[in-house]
Amino acid sequence: MGEAKALERVKSKAREIKRNIFVLYLAYKDPKVPWYARLFTILVVAYAFSPIDLIPDFIPVLGYLDDLIIVPLGITLALKMIPTSVIEDCKVRAEEIRKNGKPKNWVTGAIVILVWILLAIWIGSMCYKFFT
Repeated sequence: MGEAKALERVKSKAREIKRNIFVLYLAYKDPKVPWYARLFTILVVAYAFSPIDLIPDFIPVLGYLDDLIIVPLGITLALKMIPTSVIEDCKVRAEEIRKNGKPKNWVTGAIVILVWILLAIWIGSMCYKFFT
C-alpha cells in the first residue's frame, strides 16, 4: 500500500513539474517579466525541453542529478523571479491550452537542437586547439 502512495506522489510531482515548465514558457513572453527573469526562465525551459543533459544519464547516480535537483531548482527560482500575477495568468492559459490539446512547437525544438549543436562544435574546437 505504501509503495502505491509513493508512486502516486512521484507521478503527481512529475505532472506539476511539466505544468510549471509550460507556465514558465508562457510567462517568458509576458512584457511584465523583468529581462533577467526572462533570460533565466528561457534557459531553464530550454534545458528542461532539451534532449541533452549536462550530466549524461548513463553515469550512475549523478546522471539523474540534473533531472531530480537541477531542473526543479531552476523552475523554483524562475517562478520566484516572475511576478505572481503573471504566474497566475499563465497557469490559467496553460490549463486552457492543455484542455485543447498539447501544443507542438517544432521551431522552438529546432532552435534548441541547433544551439546544442553549435555549443558542441564550439567546445570541440576549443578542445582541439587545447590539445594540439
